[in-house]
Amino acid sequence: MQSMKIVKSAIAILIAVFPAVSSSAGEVGDANYGAIFARKNCAWCHGPSLQGFATAPRLAGQKPLYIVSQLWDFAYHKRDNPFSRQYMWCAVANHLSLQTVRDLAVYVAMLHPKPANNGSAALASSGQTLYREGLPTANIPACVACHGPNAEGSGSIPRLGGLSYYYLKRRLEQWGEGYHASAAFPMPRVASKLPEDEIETLASYLSFVN
Repeated sequence: MQSMKIVKSAIAILIAVFPAVSSSAGEVGDANYGAIFARKNCAWCHGPSLQGFATAPRLAGQKPLYIVSQLWDFAYHKRDNPFSRQYMWCAVANHLSLQTVRDLAVYVAMLHPKPANNGSAALASSGQTLYREGLPTANIPACVACHGPNAEGSGSIPRLGGLSYYYLKRRLEQWGEGYHASAAFPMPRVASKLPEDEIETLASYLSFVN
């Protein structure tokens, strides 16, 4: 329980200080220690450069506040999909100190993300249209409104660009299946309304975004 309180406290602190990360990262976290910790504890599932695999997402280049918020959700068992339960709930998030959370967030944000490029190239154009324009007939808003023109994310809104097609597809499906306790509005509603073929196109497009 104490470790959960630590992670939650980290969110409030990082919200206040992260605007200064680029000019004085040392005040927030130690990227060097973040790199050491990641190599020892994160690389097993997320890859040696944290570029991710089909089932474990790329962390490289992810937004610092998003990393912190997800660690909080893991520690509080809010992110409730099966892999989160199995790998992140107790084995990882409950054992992180406030300083380690800071160090990881700074390190991850500094890494250059590489696109997975593993979706269907034939579907990418349709996926781009869906990302930029939404699906008005189903009352689904455009993804670009929250995730940015290059799917780069902002603040606690994640970077989606370049994530694995397989990971994105499965996460969207899981929200539709009810695994959305940690998802902010309007994602649960959006994901639950997305037809399977539109999930395919969107995940394909995003996998190629650099």
